[in-house]
Amino acid sequence: MRKLLAISTLLLLVQHLLFAQQNALLDSAHKVLLTYKDDTAKVNTLNFISHLYRYTNTDTSGYFARSALKLATKLNYEKGIADSKVRISMNCATMGKYEEGVTAANEALIIYNKLLKTATGEEKKKLLKKKYNAYNVTAHNRLSQGDNPEGLKYSLLALKIAEELGEVKGVLYATLNVGSTYYVEKNFTESLKYSTASLALAHQLKDSVEIAGCYNSIAYVHMELNQNDTSLKYCNLALQYLEGRDEKATLAESYNVLGIVTDRKGDYQQALQYDFKALKLYEEIGNKEQIPFVYNNIANVYLNQNKFNDALLYVNKAIANAKDIGSLSYLSLSYQMRSTVDSALGNYPQAYANYKMHILFRDSVDNQESKKKIVQTQMKYDFDKREAAAKAEQAIKDAVATKELQKQKLMRNGFMGGFAIVALFAGVFFGQRNKIKKGKKLSDELLLNILPEEVAEELKAKGSADAKQFDEFTVMFTDFKGFTQISEKLTPAELVSEIHTCFKAFDNIIDKYNIEKIKTIGDAYMCAGGLPVANTTNAMDVVNAAIEIQKFMQEHLQQRKNEGKEVFEIRIGIHTGGVVAGIVGVKKFAYDIWGDTVNIASRMESSGEAGKVNISGSTYELVKDKFNCTHRGKIMAKNKGEIEMYFVSSSINEG
Repeated sequence: MRKLLAISTLLLLVQHLLFAQQNALLDSAHKVLLTYKDDTAKVNTLNFISHLYRYTNTDTSGYFARSALKLATKLNYEKGIADSKVRISMNCATMGKYEEGVTAANEALIIYNKLLKTATGEEKKKLLKKKYNAYNVTAHNRLSQGDNPEGLKYSLLALKIAEELGEVKGVLYATLNVGSTYYVEKNFTESLKYSTASLALAHQLKDSVEIAGCYNSIAYVHMELNQNDTSLKYCNLALQYLEGRDEKATLAESYNVLGIVTDRKGDYQQALQYDFKALKLYEEIGNKEQIPFVYNNIANVYLNQNKFNDALLYVNKAIANAKDIGSLSYLSLSYQMRSTVDSALGNYPQAYANYKMHILFRDSVDNQESKKKIVQTQMKYDFDKREAAAKAEQAIKDAVATKELQKQKLMRNGFMGGFAIVALFAGVFFGQRNKIKKGKKLSDELLLNILPEEVAEELKAKGSADAKQFDEFTVMFTDFKGFTQISEKLTPAELVSEIHTCFKAFDNIIDKYNIEKIKTIGDAYMCAGGLPVANTTNAMDVVNAAIEIQKFMQEHLQQRKNEGKEVFEIRIGIHTGGVVAGIVGVKKFAYDIWGDTVNIASRMESSGEAGKVNISGSTYELVKDKFNCTHRGKIMAKNKGEIEMYFVSSSINEG
């Protein structure tokens, strides 16, 4: 009946206060603060006090962070300004002021990046740690806003820094954040994998509070999988590690899970006790972000007891609080609960209206494009990580080879004397000449791999390439149907391998027809005929290539079916018109095309069907005498109105 979207519940496990004598530290910090004048040391102390109050008094934490920012700004103390903004961002995350939190963290990142340009040694390491904190809190705020791809992106950026620094605790927190993203996306297999990995790190650190937090996150995943007994087991393990500790935030998470699971088991009185304990703890620490979630849990218990008026009271509180903090996920959850309560009370029109509100907010958070970006972000992280490892391995091999070469040189016999010297100089001369030749050949090959030959030659000749207008030019888009759903069933390595196999075949096919590959975007492939040298056969060339690509995909699909593997079907769209083509950027430059022709070609793909080649009326007029085409009529295309479309099945000679 209820879909749990406990975004911040898991994220809060990432950011515990890790000190046992908090009261003593606070007392000392306040005393030291009184001895400072308005200087940088006072800014740092104000930020430290804000940190100490983070989970015990949110309002006080925010007050000290803003006091630190005011003084740091007055002193023009850049590092202090950035530190204060990160503390403010963390405070905003707890208060549910997500957009304000994102803005503050991004402003801090700008300053940290500026300072890192000149920092070295220990100072550089400290700044990277602070940058890590900014990434982590941005991930928290983005996920709470429902922007899951951005949340994952910043979590992985934080994870990368932690791994580079060798900070086990930092890797632990970032790993939990990644697991939280997959939890929100309902990819519980991946979420459990990351949560379990974080538990191993917590045990490595022998940190009881972190171990308890990881047990809680694992309990949440098992709860979503309806493995209630397993969820209870992990909650009880968490409570064992929290025994005798004043860790209100972590304890509240345990009570949250216990309340939901005991509600499911029908022990309603026990469930309410856990829920109200969690609510009390969140109110004590000023965590407004979690309160609507607990209100919904309480409403659900009363609903299960047929105490509908009590349920209505708490679900209305949940809606009000979710609106106050601007959480789309909690608004979706709360309106779904309100719809259920209204139905139980016989208020069906209101139930329907609230259910529509649930769908509205749910769809704002949960969409296919979001899932595709999640997959692409994870793939990029995995690829970058493997590439970095490969470079490091090669560097070690090169160093060993260099050392061995030096050793061999030292062992040369002295009697070779002058001959050896002459030979050495000759070898260096010819070796360098060969290296220069090989380097030039390699650079030319690389340049031709990303630019058309004519454009590459122009770029080498004068250092730039002029944009050109093409009046008749044909663009083809391909895209895999059901890519997001199928990609979730494959490992990143399997997914990359499958896309590589297909795109490699596409590359070979378009080369036969003198078609220029423009770019790939995730699982989409874009190419064009009639450039960089104009020709009159580009429409036929592109349609021929499309038919051959479709034939390859049909054979490849059948092969994978025979092997019992997941299969991708492909849509292809083609349009002919005018474009502008040229090079963009100064780093990692790329040859690209612009114009309405590109947009319409994309609409041809999205308006087509899997297994078919869909062409526009303008392309049809150029190829109708050469290919068998089926008229589809005028089809509505997004933002383009109605467009004449045709399916192409084969060339007339084949048909």
